[in-house]
Amino acid sequence: MENKGAFFTGKYRNLLQEYGYSGEEINRKIRETWEQLFFGDDQIRFYHPVGADMGFITDTGNNDVRTEGMSYGMMMAVQMDNQEIFDRLWKWTKTYMWHESGVYKGYFAWSCNLDGTRRAQGPAPDGEEYFAMALLFAANRWGDREAPFNYSAQAKAILHEVVHKGENGRPGQPMWDPETKLIKFIPECNFTDPSYHVPHFYELFARWGNPEDSAFWAAAAKASREFLHKTCHPVTGLAPENAHYDGSPVHSHGHGDFYSDSYRVALNIGLDYEWFRADKGQKELANKIQTFFIDKEKFTKYTIDGKELEEPEYLHDVGLIATNAAAALASEGPVAKASVDRFWRTPLRRDQRRYYDNCLYFFTLLALSGNYRIYGA
Repeated sequence: MENKGAFFTGKYRNLLQEYGYSGEEINRKIRETWEQLFFGDDQIRFYHPVGADMGFITDTGNNDVRTEGMSYGMMMAVQMDNQEIFDRLWKWTKTYMWHESGVYKGYFAWSCNLDGTRRAQGPAPDGEEYFAMALLFAANRWGDREAPFNYSAQAKAILHEVVHKGENGRPGQPMWDPETKLIKFIPECNFTDPSYHVPHFYELFARWGNPEDSAFWAAAAKASREFLHKTCHPVTGLAPENAHYDGSPVHSHGHGDFYSDSYRVALNIGLDYEWFRADKGQKELANKIQTFFIDKEKFTKYTIDGKELEEPEYLHDVGLIATNAAAALASEGPVAKASVDRFWRTPLRRDQRRYYDNCLYFFTLLALSGNYRIYGA
């Protein structure tokens, strides 16, 4: 294993191949998963083209279109080198979700109906950070074109707003807390969502974003890595869905426990370690998460110290299996391999709740095969 991450070496681990799966079956699984999610039958796909030049990703469990899903779809498309789908998703996003004026100018409405009308006006910051990263990758991989496909300019406009909104008497709130440099759950609140923390993106924003904000993004990457060690439980490694800036859980409406949003923390840790290897403590953290789940046959909701909580409907087993496997990019040993093998044996989800699980599944498949890559300038 290289001492430096893939950003510095240009080398990405194919952990699936290291664990004995053949290149042919890995590539086939990637190709078939992509085809099912974007072009499969109505029981599996979540992508829908609209007219000649737009398309959207449906949150099948809630029958809406979310900035989470649209930005995820764009990231998937740029990783798979499919510019047509990327552009369709981005044009739909700009047409229906983007705020041209008002308190949210430059942000995106986080939830729309399938016809583009809005269910909510406010933004969810994880969408903005994924939009910006996917757009920068698109600019570097394919080159800029005319608006709205001047990808790098679009990304930099988003990155300016999320840091500077509200300055100089302008309306609105930034998406990052200026003092702690931590991403907020929503702009108007004073707490965070641990699964929103993607320091590997912030490292790239520091290098490719607006030059005047380079120091801010470098500090945000450092702050997020430190925060994740505070918010993940010292024994189980589990993170709450929402947390105060000191890492302690926000005990409101059950969001202080380990549940759906929390699963993404393991994926983010694994990918950050693969790309940058800036925090050696992530190895221990990833190992704790995998060790906690390794002997569990069925999942429930948990307090972050590992107590089981009864839920009438446990929603996202496949997603949890996937993200636990992605942590193997940072961990090592028997629990890492067992987590990856369990993921490999797990099929895509095919029911109404499939959207979130299958997004995490595909990101994990890309990451573990060395195909979730940095497309640099």
